[in-house]
Amino acid sequence: MIDSSTVKLLSDLSLSMFSKNFFGIYHGAISAKLDHNSFIINTSDAIFDKMNENSFCELNMNKEDYRWKIASIESDIHSTIYNNIHEAKYIAFGVPIYTTAYTFEHNEIIFEDFFGKITFGKIPIYDPGDFNTWYARNALEITKYLKETDTHVMIIKGIGTYIYDRDINNLTKKVAILENSCRLLSIKSSYK
Repeated sequence: MIDSSTVKLLSDLSLSMFSKNFFGIYHGAISAKLDHNSFIINTSDAIFDKMNENSFCELNMNKEDYRWKIASIESDIHSTIYNNIHEAKYIAFGVPIYTTAYTFEHNEIIFEDFFGKITFGKIPIYDPGDFNTWYARNALEITKYLKETDTHVMIIKGIGTYIYDRDINNLTKKVAILENSCRLLSIKSSYK
Protein backbone atom coordinates (compact mmCIF):
# COMPACT_ATOMS: atom_id res chain seq x y z
CA MET A 1 0.00 0.00 0.00
CA ILE A 2 1.29 3.45 -0.94
CA ASP A 3 1.88 5.93 1.87
CA SER A 4 -1.27 8.08 2.06
CA SER A 5 0.53 11.25 3.20
CA THR A 6 2.87 11.12 0.17
CA VAL A 7 -0.12 10.51 -2.13
CA LYS A 8 -1.93 13.51 -0.62
CA LEU A 9 1.16 15.71 -0.96
CA LEU A 10 1.72 14.77 -4.61
CA SER A 11 -2.01 14.99 -5.40
CA ASP A 12 -2.30 18.49 -3.93
CA LEU A 13 0.82 19.63 -5.78
CA SER A 14 -0.39 18.06 -9.02
CA LEU A 15 -3.60 20.07 -8.81
CA SER A 16 -1.63 23.28 -8.17
CA MET A 17 0.80 22.59 -11.00
CA PHE A 18 -2.08 21.64 -13.31
CA SER A 19 -3.86 24.91 -12.56
CA LYS A 20 -0.63 26.77 -13.46
CA ASN A 21 -0.36 24.81 -16.76
CA PHE A 22 2.76 22.86 -15.78
CA PHE A 23 0.83 19.61 -16.37
CA GLY A 24 -1.71 18.85 -19.07
CA ILE A 25 -4.71 16.63 -18.31
CA TYR A 26 -2.77 13.46 -19.14
CA HIS A 27 0.66 14.93 -19.85
CA GLY A 28 3.42 15.06 -17.28
CA ALA A 29 4.89 13.12 -14.39
CA ILE A 30 5.45 13.61 -10.69
CA SER A 31 7.26 11.27 -8.35
CA ALA A 32 8.74 10.92 -4.88
CA LYS A 33 11.63 8.72 -3.81
CA LEU A 34 10.59 6.47 -0.92
CA ASP A 35 13.92 4.82 -0.11
CA HIS A 36 17.10 3.78 -1.93
CA ASN A 37 15.19 1.11 -3.91
CA SER A 38 11.74 2.52 -4.62
CA PHE A 39 9.71 5.55 -5.65
CA ILE A 40 6.10 6.39 -6.44
CA ILE A 41 5.04 7.96 -9.71
CA ASN A 42 1.76 8.70 -11.42
CA THR A 43 0.21 6.07 -13.63
CA SER A 44 0.04 6.57 -17.39
CA ASP A 45 -3.69 7.35 -17.23
CA ALA A 46 -3.52 9.78 -14.30
CA ILE A 47 -5.55 12.96 -14.64
CA PHE A 48 -3.45 15.62 -12.92
CA ASP A 49 -6.28 17.71 -11.56
CA LYS A 50 -8.00 14.68 -10.01
CA MET A 51 -5.23 12.58 -8.46
CA ASN A 52 -5.87 9.97 -5.77
CA GLU A 53 -4.25 6.74 -4.54
CA ASN A 54 -5.23 4.96 -7.78
CA SER A 55 -3.32 7.58 -9.76
CA PHE A 56 0.04 6.38 -8.39
CA CYS A 57 2.09 3.21 -8.34
CA GLU A 58 5.17 2.22 -6.38
CA LEU A 59 8.10 1.04 -8.48
CA ASN A 60 11.31 -0.76 -7.60
CA MET A 61 14.27 1.01 -9.22
CA ASN A 62 16.30 -2.18 -9.58
CA LYS A 63 13.69 -4.59 -10.89
CA GLU A 64 10.91 -3.96 -13.36
CA ASP A 65 7.67 -5.83 -12.72
CA TYR A 66 4.05 -5.59 -13.93
CA ARG A 67 3.59 -2.16 -12.27
CA TRP A 68 6.00 -0.59 -14.77
CA LYS A 69 3.43 -1.31 -17.50
CA ILE A 70 0.82 0.95 -15.85
CA ALA A 71 3.27 3.63 -14.72
CA SER A 72 3.99 6.89 -16.51
CA ILE A 73 6.05 6.68 -19.70
CA GLU A 74 8.53 8.92 -17.83
CA SER A 75 9.23 6.23 -15.17
CA ASP A 76 12.56 5.11 -16.62
CA ILE A 77 13.83 8.69 -16.59
CA HIS A 78 12.75 9.22 -12.97
CA SER A 79 14.34 5.93 -11.93
CA THR A 80 17.62 6.82 -13.66
CA ILE A 81 17.68 10.22 -11.96
CA TYR A 82 17.01 8.71 -8.53
CA ASN A 83 19.73 6.09 -9.05
CA ASN A 84 22.32 8.67 -10.09
CA ILE A 85 21.44 11.88 -8.25
CA HIS A 86 21.17 11.00 -4.59
CA GLU A 87 19.88 14.40 -3.47
CA ALA A 88 16.84 14.01 -5.75
CA LYS A 89 13.82 13.31 -3.55
CA TYR A 90 11.09 14.69 -5.83
CA ILE A 91 10.94 14.94 -9.63
CA ALA A 92 8.43 16.59 -11.92
CA PHE A 93 8.17 16.68 -15.70
CA GLY A 94 5.75 18.99 -17.41
CA VAL A 95 5.08 21.02 -20.50
CA PRO A 96 4.56 24.53 -19.13
CA ILE A 97 3.06 26.57 -21.96
CA TYR A 98 5.11 29.76 -21.81
CA THR A 99 8.40 28.03 -21.00
CA THR A 100 8.00 25.46 -23.77
CA ALA A 101 6.87 28.08 -26.30
CA TYR A 102 9.94 30.16 -25.43
CA THR A 103 12.18 27.24 -26.44
CA PHE A 104 11.09 27.44 -30.09
CA GLU A 105 12.86 30.75 -30.71
CA HIS A 106 15.66 30.79 -28.12
CA ASN A 107 18.73 28.82 -27.02
CA GLU A 108 18.71 30.08 -23.44
CA ILE A 109 16.44 31.87 -21.03
CA ILE A 110 17.92 35.07 -19.66
CA PHE A 111 15.62 36.07 -16.84
CA GLU A 112 14.75 39.74 -16.53
CA ASP A 113 12.28 39.75 -13.63
CA PHE A 114 13.50 39.90 -10.03
CA PHE A 115 12.52 36.37 -8.93
CA GLY A 116 13.71 34.72 -12.14
CA LYS A 117 17.02 36.55 -12.06
CA ILE A 118 17.82 35.80 -8.40
CA THR A 119 16.64 32.18 -8.63
CA PHE A 120 18.11 31.17 -12.00
CA GLY A 121 19.99 34.03 -13.66
CA LYS A 122 19.91 32.22 -16.98
CA ILE A 123 19.24 28.66 -18.09
CA PRO A 124 20.36 27.08 -21.36
CA ILE A 125 17.73 25.35 -23.47
CA TYR A 126 18.67 21.78 -24.36
CA ASP A 127 18.20 20.75 -27.98
CA PRO A 128 17.14 17.06 -28.03
CA GLY A 129 18.02 16.59 -31.68
CA ASP A 130 16.06 13.90 -33.48
CA PHE A 131 12.64 13.51 -31.82
CA ASN A 132 12.32 10.00 -33.31
CA THR A 133 15.17 8.68 -31.15
CA TRP A 134 14.48 10.80 -28.05
CA TYR A 135 12.79 8.10 -25.95
CA ALA A 136 15.62 5.66 -26.62
CA ARG A 137 18.23 8.02 -25.17
CA ASN A 138 16.44 10.53 -22.95
CA ALA A 139 16.97 8.90 -19.53
CA LEU A 140 20.76 9.08 -19.80
CA GLU A 141 20.87 12.50 -21.46
CA ILE A 142 18.50 14.07 -18.93
CA THR A 143 20.31 12.55 -15.95
CA LYS A 144 23.74 13.59 -17.26
CA TYR A 145 22.52 17.13 -17.86
CA LEU A 146 20.90 17.43 -14.43
CA LYS A 147 24.02 16.11 -12.70
CA GLU A 148 26.06 18.86 -14.34
CA THR A 149 23.77 21.77 -13.43
CA ASP A 150 23.24 23.45 -10.09
CA THR A 151 19.74 24.75 -10.91
CA HIS A 152 18.20 21.23 -10.87
CA VAL A 153 16.22 22.27 -13.96
CA MET A 154 16.40 21.08 -17.56
CA ILE A 155 14.39 22.86 -20.23
CA ILE A 156 14.16 20.80 -23.40
CA LYS A 157 13.35 22.48 -26.72
CA GLY A 158 9.86 21.55 -27.88
CA ILE A 159 9.42 18.90 -25.18
CA GLY A 160 9.14 20.42 -21.72
CA THR A 161 10.84 20.82 -18.38
CA TYR A 162 12.42 18.39 -15.93
CA ILE A 163 13.00 19.56 -12.38
CA TYR A 164 14.10 17.81 -9.22
CA ASP A 165 14.77 18.83 -5.65
CA ARG A 166 15.31 17.50 -2.19
CA ASP A 167 12.51 19.73 -0.89
CA ILE A 168 9.07 19.63 -2.52
CA ASN A 169 8.40 23.29 -1.70
CA ASN A 170 11.60 24.36 -3.50
CA LEU A 171 10.59 22.28 -6.51
CA THR A 172 7.16 23.89 -6.63
CA LYS A 173 8.60 27.37 -6.16
CA LYS A 174 11.03 26.85 -9.06
CA VAL A 175 8.21 25.62 -11.30
CA ALA A 176 6.14 28.71 -10.51
CA ILE A 177 9.01 31.17 -10.96
CA LEU A 178 10.14 29.58 -14.22
CA GLU A 179 6.72 29.69 -15.87
CA ASN A 180 5.88 33.15 -14.56
CA SER A 181 9.22 34.53 -15.78
CA CYS A 182 8.73 33.04 -19.24
CA ARG A 183 5.22 34.46 -19.35
CA LEU A 184 6.62 37.91 -18.57
CA LEU A 185 9.26 37.52 -21.30
CA SER A 186 6.53 36.52 -23.74
CA ILE A 187 4.38 39.51 -22.85
CA LYS A 188 7.39 41.80 -23.15
CA SER A 189 8.24 40.50 -26.63
CA SER A 190 4.65 41.03 -27.81
CA TYR A 191 5.02 44.77 -27.18
CA LYS A 192 7.95 45.10 -29.59
